[in-house]
Amino acid sequence: MTDPIVQPAGNYYDKYGSRNPVARRLMAGFLAAFDASVHPLGKPSRALEIGCGEGELSIRLARAGWRVEGCDIAPEAIEEARRRARAAGVDVGFSVEPIQSAVDRFAPAPLVVCCEVLEHLQDTDGALDTLAALSSAYVLVSVPREPLWRVLNMARLKYWGDLGNTPGHVQHWSRRAFLARLESRFDLVDVRTPLPWTMALCRVRR
Repeated sequence: MTDPIVQPAGNYYDKYGSRNPVARRLMAGFLAAFDASVHPLGKPSRALEIGCGEGELSIRLARAGWRVEGCDIAPEAIEEARRRARAAGVDVGFSVEPIQSAVDRFAPAPLVVCCEVLEHLQDTDGALDTLAALSSAYVLVSVPREPLWRVLNMARLKYWGDLGNTPGHVQHWSRRAFLARLESRFDLVDVRTPLPWTMALCRVRR
């Protein structure tokens, strides 16, 4: 039987380290929204990032006092995440782990972060169930906002043959559609729309 939550390695692009001034401005907005979403949660405790990539969000949480573990399916991304954590002087436990086995590896955490991952997965429902199982309180997720994401790609002359779709993106949501998907499993606590993403802080519904 085929695993229902097969997680492919996402396209690797170091958006946090981009020198493009427009990309840097967009990422500054994304990070500001991320900080604003996490801040109301109060005193930092334990956090888990699923699909951590190069580890920038995990490192950001660790700097704010959270005890963080992060995982990703791509070994090269985890290697880079470990390098960046050492350079930042923070202690983050990074490991190579796909979403489908994360429940067996990690104990539930008060905050589970899964940003820029769900658009790469065929089985969104299974992934959301996994995130809910991994969290004892909150889940923070983000995805590209469509069709704006594709329009911006085409405006910068990227991926015209795929109508602006970034390689590896198999799911596409408007803000409304994504929030409706989340509301089937979680209570929405805070929603932000840093251009061009939808970001939502959710409380797990027991």
